[in-house]
Amino acid sequence: MTQELIQAIKILQFNNQELNEYIENELLENPFLEAQKEANERAVDIDELRERLLEINQNAKDSEYLDNWVSEKEEFSFERYVSYKYTLVDHLLPQLAFSGLSEEELKVGRYIIECIDDNGYLTSSIEEISSALGVDCEFTERILKVVQGFDPVGVAARNIEECLKIQLENKGESDKRVFDIALNRLEDIGNNRISQIAKDMGLDVLEVQRIADKIKTLEPKPGRVFNSDNNIKYVIPDVHIEKDGEDLFVRSDDEGVPRLSISPLYYELKEKEEGEEELESYINEKFNSALWLIKSIEQRKNTIYKVASEILKFQDAFFRKGTKYLKPLTLKQVGDAVGIHESTVSRAINGKYIECDKGVFELKYFFSGGLKGFEGEDLSSNSVKEMIKEIVDSENPKNPYSDLKIAEMLNKEGVDISRRTIAKYREAMGIQSSSKRRRF
Repeated sequence: MTQELIQAIKILQFNNQELNEYIENELLENPFLEAQKEANERAVDIDELRERLLEINQNAKDSEYLDNWVSEKEEFSFERYVSYKYTLVDHLLPQLAFSGLSEEELKVGRYIIECIDDNGYLTSSIEEISSALGVDCEFTERILKVVQGFDPVGVAARNIEECLKIQLENKGESDKRVFDIALNRLEDIGNNRISQIAKDMGLDVLEVQRIADKIKTLEPKPGRVFNSDNNIKYVIPDVHIEKDGEDLFVRSDDEGVPRLSISPLYYELKEKEEGEEELESYINEKFNSALWLIKSIEQRKNTIYKVASEILKFQDAFFRKGTKYLKPLTLKQVGDAVGIHESTVSRAINGKYIECDKGVFELKYFFSGGLKGFEGEDLSSNSVKEMIKEIVDSENPKNPYSDLKIAEMLNKEGVDISRRTIAKYREAMGIQSSSKRRRF
């Protein structure tokens, strides 16, 4: 594979943001490549440019010169709109500062806060903290209680039971049964074993369910709202499905991608430098590189557009009626229709998104296996999942449908599906089993 072909494949796989970053780097590397929006904005003396190009060529393309040569100007960047990452520690330290503690107490409080993980739990024991700071455990325990009174409620707990206990106390809960169930029967609550808890504690089933509902409103990870690992990911659609009367059509979204062109400086310099082989070779190399980049970006745009257009043809019913009408689709089907290899289709849809009136979807969403209907019609697995979700949403919570019952209901609708497949799809969607969905 040539370097040019490798570059074209890489560019095809980029989403818009990645492509922007790549183009920005190429604009720094290649003095004959420029964004059209910048055209004619630079006034560089040709003789000065000639001297600098010779210098670049002789000194391995001095990067400092390239940085200076490209005009510095503010450009659109998502980093400009990303706010500072406000962490849990940032939230707790000001509360500590206004807590009225002594200098020594503040020292212990700061150490405790630094030992709290992203979920809000204390990761070091009282003994470890006391030993590290040279204070007694009773003193450390007292400061820990102060930190546990900070917002968010439940922070600095040593385990989930203590976390829930702090939250219940903060809410003014006085029912000992609530504390008993929260501290000792969490696993049973998670598995919806309401009847078993009621039997063991001699309580009414409905009362246990009420207590379980109250416990489920508590936050088991009080620090996760500040979790620095949950970075916001921006999704920029590469294509849009729009409507013109009854017709649907694809529109490419390349507004954020600068249009590239060859700088007029190339042609002016080309005329002045005839006969100087070394510099002429350098100029031709950069010129060809710029042309190939422009061609690769245009080819990427056309390929994504063609693939999206074929997706629209295959999934027309989805875009008009919704997820239930999604059909099975393979990379090969689209590749054959467009006239490209299925591996190229795979690269074209990688990390790309499409926006329509149903929402924003990754292009990969439209490619899935399927099931056979009794009438021979193919059904997408995503379509069947939507049917399962609708059935579960409409069920009587006091008597939820079993996987076997859902399979029977879909069979009556003409979907040839087994109980095991229902269970697999249900688990993939994060839907619990009927025994855990049951309400009393």
